Amino acid sequence: VGPDGDYYVGQLTGFPFPVGAANIYRVPAGGGAPQVFATGFTHIVDLTFGPDGSLYVVEIAKNGLLAAFEDDDWTGALIRIAPNGTRTELVPGALTAPGGVAVGSDGALYVTNNSIYSGSGELIRIRP
Repeated sequence: VGPDGDYYVGQLTGFPFPVGAANIYRVPAGGGAPQVFATGFTHIVDLTFGPDGSLYVVEIAKNGLLAAFEDDDWTGALIRIAPNGTRTELVPGALTAPGGVAVGSDGALYVTNNSIYSGSGELIRIRP
């Protein structure tokens, strides 16, 4: 749920797993048709809002699931969309198959990493 009370939904696209084809939709809480809020993402698996209204987006495989499955490239991404629409990738290259994100009471972001690997999962703390 966003700061405006509406619902935000990320898209995990299917085969052929196109890079950059995933959208984020805003679904009005009071009813009505979903609207595209942001475009150009790849395989979104989680979203959350920060206290300043920034939207944090987790991509499980930013280079595409074909690259993940065929080349074992599970490089993930955490992207901040600021309230003014500016996008910034946080900790580029540091995430491998991330699975989720939460904002802690301390203001830090907590991201699950290595989410698909048995026995090697971890929780990473990131200061935005």
